[in-house]
Amino acid sequence: MKKVASYIKLMRPHHYIKNILIFLPLVFSKNIFNGSLLINVVIGAIAFSLMSSIVYILNDIMDVEADKKHEKKKYRPIASGAVSIRNAIILAIILFILSILLNWYIKSSMVALCVFYGYLLMNILYSVKLKHVPIVDIVILAFGFMLRVFYGSAITEIAISDWLYITILAFSFYMGLGKRRNEFRKMGKDGREVLKYYNETFLTSNLYMCMALGIVFYSLWCVDVNASALGKINIIWTVPLVMIICMRYSLNIEGDSLGDPVDVILGDKLLIALAGIYSVVMFMALYL
Repeated sequence: MKKVASYIKLMRPHHYIKNILIFLPLVFSKNIFNGSLLINVVIGAIAFSLMSSIVYILNDIMDVEADKKHEKKKYRPIASGAVSIRNAIILAIILFILSILLNWYIKSSMVALCVFYGYLLMNILYSVKLKHVPIVDIVILAFGFMLRVFYGSAITEIAISDWLYITILAFSFYMGLGKRRNEFRKMGKDGREVLKYYNETFLTSNLYMCMALGIVFYSLWCVDVNASALGKINIIWTVPLVMIICMRYSLNIEGDSLGDPVDVILGDKLLIALAGIYSVVMFMALYL
């Protein structure tokens, strides 16, 4: 049982929360009750979850020696010796085959497959080289979120607003910069190699610039939705909620956190409650 728990830990299932982004095109197009599309998105989200686990496994294999010296990462399954590299590779191959079968089952378009396997290729390049290149490393962190939205749009063939895309992009940069800033605070230039190119002032100023842009873009998206719906859907009132969520998130990353978005969100019950309230309000505005 302990061995199974180690393999599950290696897959990092708590990070699957990011795949909520795959559902955004379906939700905001008011198609959440379209049974066939919903099934496709659920299966697609499972496939993307498996692919993200492959990425985490490959990353842990690449960083095994560095992880053994890290105060927290040394407890990861491969670094601690709970899972061998050989078995980790076998698990990654099994997950890859399952992800192929799931995409085949939902008859993913060529665009969807390009996005799906592009995510894998991007992260392989990140693990091998690009995580050591300043700015590029943060761009890849941000695009990991964006590709989920692109994939959700591609498997449903539902276009999503340009304003919403750049909103998600701005907030993705905000979270990526927050992660790097807090790593810099914790480890300084002696941490991961790319940190020697950064300083706290640069990272802090840019992360809050991206937060401000995200709120502005989101507000413009709300106005655009209201205009296209001829005033029937007034979602502009969700803007204060988004501002409060951003402030709460910022308060968390100004604390003792390493800034990982998943850990920040799942570690704060109030932030989860605020996200839940936002979801209910938005759902009521769009569907009732």
